[in-house]
Amino acid sequence: MGKFSNKISETVIRRMPVYHRYLTELIESDVERVSSKDFSAITGFSASQIRQDLNNFGGFGQQGYGYNTKQLKEQVDKILGIDKTYNTIIIGAGRLGSALARYKGFRTSGFMVTSLFDIDETIKNVSGIEVKPMRQVRDYIKEEKVEVAIITVPKEACKEVADILIDAGIKGIWNFSPYDLKAPERVAVENIRLNDSLMTLSYYMKEL
Repeated sequence: MGKFSNKISETVIRRMPVYHRYLTELIESDVERVSSKDFSAITGFSASQIRQDLNNFGGFGQQGYGYNTKQLKEQVDKILGIDKTYNTIIIGAGRLGSALARYKGFRTSGFMVTSLFDIDETIKNVSGIEVKPMRQVRDYIKEEKVEVAIITVPKEACKEVADILIDAGIKGIWNFSPYDLKAPERVAVENIRLNDSLMTLSYYMKEL
């Protein structure tokens, strides 16, 4: 989890990608403006909650008019930091790393996967993306100004890999390894727990 400016709550931050997704759909449907009431019906959040969330970053709507979808999406892009491009690498060219390399959503979100790295030097290419030896990762990060790394290595290798990445200058880590990774304050970390999500699903199924 990264550090949020102006003490914006994590709950608010995690709603912003939802707003981004639905605004994108509205724009693709040629909807030029949307009221907080209509946006509430689309997102499932209350109109007052939406207004409060957006007011944390400044006022973007007009009373009686609502929100201009394109302008609001541009603002949300800036809030999320996806109005720029991040050079990104994937550590681990196994099944999960290879699957992530094929994900087209990275480009639309501003994350440009430029290479994968693996200790198995016989792997050369995944979905048209070059796989480089792990021993080259430090130099590559510095030479290519890589800011983001996606970790898909086994649990026992995660900390060692993360230490190498952080030392080389990585600013953000998306960690799929089943290890509770912590990093210095200068590095943002998002730990993804696939099993936790499955267990949550199991709980809700049990309650049905």
